[in-house]
Amino acid sequence: MKGKTYRCEKCQKEKTIPQGEKIPVCCGLPMTLKLESCPKPFDAETARANAADEPCNDGTDGNQ
Repeated sequence: MKGKTYRCEKCQKEKTIPQGEKIPVCCGLPMTLKLESCPKPFDAETARANAADEPCNDGTDGNQ
């Protein structure tokens, strides 16, 4: 199923919904978008001009 995966910050439950639907609610709060791990480091020496820079989890917030 193609869509976006959201995660509840309280109970860590995940839910994938189709593109364009409203953000799901869990434990009384809107769920947050789960980002994929970054495939490459982001700095000037490893930057690639032809690589798309999509949002990703760089691991600095403690959530893996």
